[in-house]
Amino acid sequence: TDILNSVAPPIAWVDDPVDLFFLHIQGSGKIALDDGAVINVHYLISNGCPYKSVGKYLIEKNKLSKEEVSMQTIRSYLRAHPHEMDEIFNYNPRYVFFEEVAAGPMGCFNIELAPGRSIALDKKQYPPATLAFIQAQKPVAADDGAISAWADFSRFVMNQDTGSAISGPARADIFWGSGQYAEFAAGLMKQPGRLYFLVLNPFFSD
Repeated sequence: TDILNSVAPPIAWVDDPVDLFFLHIQGSGKIALDDGAVINVHYLISNGCPYKSVGKYLIEKNKLSKEEVSMQTIRSYLRAHPHEMDEIFNYNPRYVFFEEVAAGPMGCFNIELAPGRSIALDKKQYPPATLAFIQAQKPVAADDGAISAWADFSRFVMNQDTGSAISGPARADIFWGSGQYAEFAAGLMKQPGRLYFLVLNPFFSD
């Protein structure tokens, strides 16, 4: 600990291991301090280990079904089974180190992301900074926090977000911002959709 403190002093101490775990998965977030201040933290570097999905682990262990797994159900399972936290947390060997930033979160161009308009794609599959048009469904929240319906939506988006868990040609993550609905939508969305890329027609390039 003394060696780590001399190289990377702690930004903050948090009191909720579940929230801290999801902060590592999401790569950025806000930390509310005891004095009422809020700081933004963002991914700086990792320990180099590959990311392993705890959702997949819970499915393989028959703790949750594939149909029900989400950020919300994983949170609920962890809080209901605190004695299993270390085992589940340790399944993912990737550890993230953060830095404090004035705003954020920041995307792959070190530019602040736009809620609902920034998406993350596999950079090996799709070129960054690409303008695209997305069609999918987003959840509608009921008064009790459950899903009351799925609403169609479509919009222009920019491929500017990043994340090591975003791999393959069929995966896209939308950055919803911060707040209650952002957490609700980000944790539940796994709907199929369509993604169209806008490219220059060489016929009109001159």
